[in-house]
Amino acid sequence: MYENTSEPAQGSRIRRTIELGADFWNDSCDLRELGEAVEAGAVGATSNPVIVSQVVRGDPGHWEPVLDSLIAADPTADETDIAWALVEAVAREAASLLAPVHARTDGRKGYLSVQVNPQHYRSTERMVAHARHLAAIAPNIAIKIPATAPGLGAMEALTAEGIRVNATVCFTVSQAIACAEAVERGFARGLAAGRDLARLHPTVTIMVGRLDDLLQRDLERDAVTIDPGFLHWAGVAVFKRAHALFRERGYRSTLLAAAYRHHMHWSELVGERVILTMPYKWWKQFDACNIVPERTLDRPAPPHVIAALLRGFHDFRVAYEEGRLAPEEFVRYGASVHTLQQFLGGYQLLLERVRSRMLR
Repeated sequence: MYENTSEPAQGSRIRRTIELGADFWNDSCDLRELGEAVEAGAVGATSNPVIVSQVVRGDPGHWEPVLDSLIAADPTADETDIAWALVEAVAREAASLLAPVHARTDGRKGYLSVQVNPQHYRSTERMVAHARHLAAIAPNIAIKIPATAPGLGAMEALTAEGIRVNATVCFTVSQAIACAEAVERGFARGLAAGRDLARLHPTVTIMVGRLDDLLQRDLERDAVTIDPGFLHWAGVAVFKRAHALFRERGYRSTLLAAAYRHHMHWSELVGERVILTMPYKWWKQFDACNIVPERTLDRPAPPHVIAALLRGFHDFRVAYEEGRLAPEEFVRYGASVHTLQQFLGGYQLLLERVRSRMLR
């Protein structure tokens, strides 16, 4: 359904994507991947405790001595203290790779997103306090806050303080709009207080692939009769719908597409005022493929596909139609539950990794 058999054009597909208006981020803070991504045109990167655990496991020669030195430096620190010291050490080095981009663009680009402790998703105050600490790591740090009701309060407060936020754990038009509105309230508060927010460039992530995953689970559970290929359009359609509303309403936040599962999460979302945060293996694959990037972001998803998804999946209707979820319901949406559980489980794996080094 979505194979492209056109002859390869000369030049990088990723460079062409950038020329067409999209910003490219590397969806990891692995230093080796990020260095190559910046050379390819990346202007940002992302991290979270799960990614940091993967980075340490993937490059033990670099990171285990750092971890050991953190353990040795404070004999009274517990595994949580050491784990976050490790997250900060990884973030500091990754942010330094993006610092030239940050300087070259006068602070508009070149950010590393760092996630607050996923255990704080129920507390605005704890998220804000942790975000302030993380934002001090480097000038080019953005803070990932989950799109829960308490997270909206944190986004507003941090924006008012001049701290760049990146909404995460977001899958629906309702969540994306609520995050953008929270940021706008933060701008209003900050400007009223006399703060200069001209260089503040917040981001709202839609985890497009995780919505596709949710519908795949629904399909298997409910035996929905539908062309399985239509599910590849679910996250894409929600992103396109949200992007149209962001542009119509003039929100200052930029939408970011994350959680890649197939090429449409790139090839169907190319255009202006969008960020595509792609895992290393995906953007390398895209760069070598036969698909020639075009401005597809404003091209509507096929109406018959949207109609079929709306008929077949309650979870898609909730995701696609604005106002179907209230903020207090965000945390119980299926993709939110699944993702928060994975983030919390991954955080525990990071603690276990630190514990194993402490007890050697």
